[in-house]
Amino acid sequence: MARIAIGDVQGCGDELRELVAKTGFSADRDQLWFVGDLVNRGPRSLEVLRWVRSLGDAAVVVLGNHDLHLLAVAYGGHRELRDDDTLDAVLAAPDRAALLDWLLHRPLAWEADGALMVHAGLVPQWSGADALRLAREVERALRRDPERVFAGMYGNRPDRWDESLDGAERRRFVINALTRMRYCRADGTLDLKLKDRPGSQPRGWLPWFDVPGRASAGTRVVCGHWSTLGLVQRQDLLALDTGCVWGGALTAVSLEDGRRWQLACRGHQAPGGDWPQLPTSCGVPRW
Repeated sequence: MARIAIGDVQGCGDELRELVAKTGFSADRDQLWFVGDLVNRGPRSLEVLRWVRSLGDAAVVVLGNHDLHLLAVAYGGHRELRDDDTLDAVLAAPDRAALLDWLLHRPLAWEADGALMVHAGLVPQWSGADALRLAREVERALRRDPERVFAGMYGNRPDRWDESLDGAERRRFVINALTRMRYCRADGTLDLKLKDRPGSQPRGWLPWFDVPGRASAGTRVVCGHWSTLGLVQRQDLLALDTGCVWGGALTAVSLEDGRRWQLACRGHQAPGGDWPQLPTSCGVPRW
């Protein structure tokens, strides 16, 4: 069985189908790992959800911040779509209930064969096992009472992990770390407003995966979320968000041998800030 990880799709359905065809994926023998953010900003979120759901066990999906935003609008009762959201078709679909229930039951973290998949990252104090344990806590709460969880999900505080955190603050921090973080301090303090590529951040802030002595250093983490970071392949990290919706590329990588496939994307939103640079060897134009 081939396992192929795919970066943030964000509703770019045409690009997704074309990229998957390039990999030679077959649903009866292979598995696609999606790092989250299946939906939003691109034009075909509904089609993406329907197709990925139709793959059954051949698709593993973790929740990203945009997926959670969709669910919060649908289940939270008091969240509204933003001007740049492209989720109306999902919310108006005749199969809306089945699609949203399926999405609600996706994990926040997934581990198999030594690889841990999350959307964004892990704070330095968390091992891979800690991330899975805390993800399961939030998943259980989501499925038991989604409106309650979504009512307390938004916000950037607390910004530092403490095992004694409880209730909405604990869930909010876990969700922020697993689906929104990029930079942190060595003590685990998050700054969720820092988004540009490494080297641009203020002194004292580090990409979460470069914090010395982080507890998850022995775990291979597969993630997305950080389009200005771009593709990173190293022993302990596979970062896959190459900015498809912004006119970058959609990226797929074999978890077994590191082969990669990239598809230059049309661009469905105007990019802001710095963009990642793709390896020129991939045959994708640099911008």
